[in-house]
Amino acid sequence: MSKVLVVDDLHSELERISSVLRSSGIDVVQAHDGEEAIKKLQEQELPDLVILDVIMPRINGFEVIRELREDDKTKKLPIIICTQKNTDIDKIWGMEIGADAYVTKPFDSGQLLNIVQRFL
Repeated sequence: MSKVLVVDDLHSELERISSVLRSSGIDVVQAHDGEEAIKKLQEQELPDLVILDVIMPRINGFEVIRELREDDKTKKLPIIICTQKNTDIDKIWGMEIGADAYVTKPFDSGQLLNIVQRFL
């Protein structure tokens, strides 16, 4: 079974994304901000994929990506940004710093699952 770490500070979004993944048989681990995500990635077995919000307290999603790409353990871990930041510059920046895909909220569940499946 594939495992995905979902990172979002909004409980409703965290649960919505997790529900979509679980309904497809994917095991989900949750983190409520970037700091918690980094801690889980350092202390636990790596997931197969990370879905990451950008706008979060303490450590934002872009900073999380930078840290993950600099660490040999996580530098090849697929990362999907899922955020309300939907300008072209946000998308370009997200991909430039190391995201593998960029999804804007509100998202279509089928679209998100298709992207997730592409990287699992």
